[in-house]
Amino acid sequence: MLVSYSSSSSEDSEAASDVEKGCSRKCQEEDDGNDDCPVRKKPKTEEQVTKARLPLPDCLLAMFPEDEVPQTGDSSLHSGRIRSFKHERGNWATYVYLPYHPEEEFRELLDELLSTARAHGVVLTPQDEFHLSLSQTVVLRHHWIQPFTQSLRSDLAHCKRFVCSAGKLRVYCNAERTRTFLGMEVCTGHAQLLDLVQAVDRTMTEFHLDTFYKDPSFHVSLAWCVGDLTVQIKKCIQVLQCVVDDREEGPFLLRLDGMELRCRTGNKTFHFPLKP
Repeated sequence: MLVSYSSSSSEDSEAASDVEKGCSRKCQEEDDGNDDCPVRKKPKTEEQVTKARLPLPDCLLAMFPEDEVPQTGDSSLHSGRIRSFKHERGNWATYVYLPYHPEEEFRELLDELLSTARAHGVVLTPQDEFHLSLSQTVVLRHHWIQPFTQSLRSDLAHCKRFVCSAGKLRVYCNAERTRTFLGMEVCTGHAQLLDLVQAVDRTMTEFHLDTFYKDPSFHVSLAWCVGDLTVQIKKCIQVLQCVVDDREEGPFLLRLDGMELRCRTGNKTFHFPLKP
């Protein structure tokens, strides 16, 4: 909030002469263009004080970091991706997930998968980062973030660490049919993931937000493309699965160490370590 200071009008009135007072009242009643009434000038000190502005404190500026980065709905600036919901100032896209930290073997496999898909007419873009979602993407107001993450921390307090793995390729498409994903579905650790979803859903319900899918297919998205290319990718999914299974060291198995969950809301990431 910008604050300006000016001298008191009552002090000016006490210092003015009767003639000046009469003229001031007349000027207020008539148009500004009346040359018969001289305009009283502000004292120099008053002009200086009026122009003085107090800067916003840093703590206030830091409270709204989204103001520093302009938001845009131009899909050309996001590799053709389209928002699932309209951006509004003060609304923060939020989701809970289990992170995956890829190793060199995974990177090599992904490059081969993308090359094979391209040879079959499907151009895929690799994910910027890899994770397993444990919630839908919901919208939080800025003032909900602290109570939401506190509730989430409380609901996850009794969840234990575990290991899960994935190895079967599947095709996924978002509800709006604007993006298609090549993912790797979980084959072990399904029960532990369901327990985590129940804990996350308790917080979602508390804040009247959408809970997770009733019969989820837990997976790690590997790559994506714009539009609904489900049919095209499914035509070559068996060939892609052979790339995963026919490794020199044996079928590739993506391993996720369930050490912690994370919640990303806007440009903030919160960490929730699980019990040993």
